[in-house]
Amino acid sequence: MKETNYDHFAAAYSTENQGSLLNAYYERPAMLELAGGVEGHQVLDAGCGSGPLMEELRNRGANVVGFDASAAMIDLARSRLGSAADLSVADLSRPLSYSDDSFDEVMASLVLHYLKDWVAPLREFRRVLRPDGRLIVSVNHPILYPWTRPGQDYFKLTRYSDELTFDGQSAKLTYWHRPLHMMTDAFSEAGFRIEVLSEPGYSPEAPAEIIPPQFKDRTAFLSFIFFVLRPNG
Repeated sequence: MKETNYDHFAAAYSTENQGSLLNAYYERPAMLELAGGVEGHQVLDAGCGSGPLMEELRNRGANVVGFDASAAMIDLARSRLGSAADLSVADLSRPLSYSDDSFDEVMASLVLHYLKDWVAPLREFRRVLRPDGRLIVSVNHPILYPWTRPGQDYFKLTRYSDELTFDGQSAKLTYWHRPLHMMTDAFSEAGFRIEVLSEPGYSPEAPAEIIPPQFKDRTAFLSFIFFVLRPNG
């Protein structure tokens, strides 16, 4: 599914994810806000990692199924959610094992940007969604690539990597940059229409000490972009 192998740094990433500005006080609250009321809903967490979003959805009354390409992440998710949690190791480059029309929501949190091809996995998401279901997506904001690499072509589908540190452990994440129109073209080709496009602010509950100085006088910054998609009729 992706060239980044989270098995090598799963525990460090999970620890960082639990309290970081980007994850705990920006991306995850935004995904939950877009999901809204999910009590009694059947939800698929695609690329669930160690399960923090799945845990929040379950706490809100959803019946959640999760999968991830990383076996180490799934082990961490089992530790978090319990042995009875419906978790599996699966790869978005292959068909999903779920039946047609199984879910009210599919949550794809920070997963699609690892993939060169979006259309095939998006079609699988559409297949497993109920006709009135929703696909809720977060990905790297497309403006980041030319911002952080001046002179690069915004309009070109491009593979690139970032060297990062999670809880003191070095890691390399490899992504595919695509311009906004390539994202929306893929949604359309896979049979979705855009209901919401969001560039939210970060949570006001974020502790002051984790907010970088350049963001202290603002309520929002660009890192990810969010979509709520509906299957076409």
